[in-house]
Amino acid sequence: MDFNDGFIILNKIEGCTSHDCIKIIRNHLNIKKVGHTGTLDPEVTGVLPIALGNATRFIQYLPQSKTYIGKIQLGLKTTTDDIYGDIIYQNDIPKLDSSEIETHLDSFRGTFLQIPPKVSSVHVKGERAYKKFRRNENFELPPKEVSVENLILKNYDQALGQITIEISCSSGTYIRSIARDLGKTIKSEGCLAALIRTKASGFKLENSITIDNLKKEGNINKIIIPISSALDHLPKIILENAEENLFWQTGRRIVIDERKLFSNNSISSKKVILVFNNQNVLLGLGNIVNIENNFLLQPKIVLNAK
Repeated sequence: MDFNDGFIILNKIEGCTSHDCIKIIRNHLNIKKVGHTGTLDPEVTGVLPIALGNATRFIQYLPQSKTYIGKIQLGLKTTTDDIYGDIIYQNDIPKLDSSEIETHLDSFRGTFLQIPPKVSSVHVKGERAYKKFRRNENFELPPKEVSVENLILKNYDQALGQITIEISCSSGTYIRSIARDLGKTIKSEGCLAALIRTKASGFKLENSITIDNLKKEGNINKIIIPISSALDHLPKIILENAEENLFWQTGRRIVIDERKLFSNNSISSKKVILVFNNQNVLLGLGNIVNIENNFLLQPKIVLNAK
């Protein structure tokens, strides 16, 4: 099956691991270079961006924030900080109104320290935490700094004791930990009852496709998002002559006209830049270095022009 390098936005179903999704796509498309931009737990559904071919080389340059809709169950403390773990402690469901919940949620807005769940992929002395957990080992995880950009209270079901939130956060933020810690803040205990990822790496749920529909798609290129489109948040520079193209393809630095450089205020020595030829074909990614007041384009990722 012929297809272009780029990204497929999967709508992952419950019960399927991120590795399962990679394996299915690799076999379906008969391609070796396949990767994802961040795992989802098997029970979590929603956006799972999959990189194909050369797109795997650009994963780290995609937008990092993620958005979820989560349902938090109050009154339960579990071994896994979600509804699927063994119950450690059960408490009464508190009577709360929306304003009280908003006050408690304030603790989880902005930047703060968070302890990951023990059933997580965090490394502990060279090993994933969930492996130690499965062996019933006793260990502690250090807190790590996370950032929540937006946290919206969607609903509180008093009868069920369930709080529904929409949250946009930095990569590495655990919603299970927020559920656990919110329960403690409310003095009730809490765990995550359900979670769907609605946005990741700049891709949205409404633009996603299920594995079943992917298998039915006759023209796979219809659903592949080109690398350049996925990275359109980055500044762009165009190589305009054969010499610049030759230098680029051979990994050599290219002298950049200051007028071209400073006409694009978003370009700086600290930012990565998408590089195109004058036919608007993506050539790769580079950055600007300043050597003795000469501005040079330094190649980082070089693609072969087709």
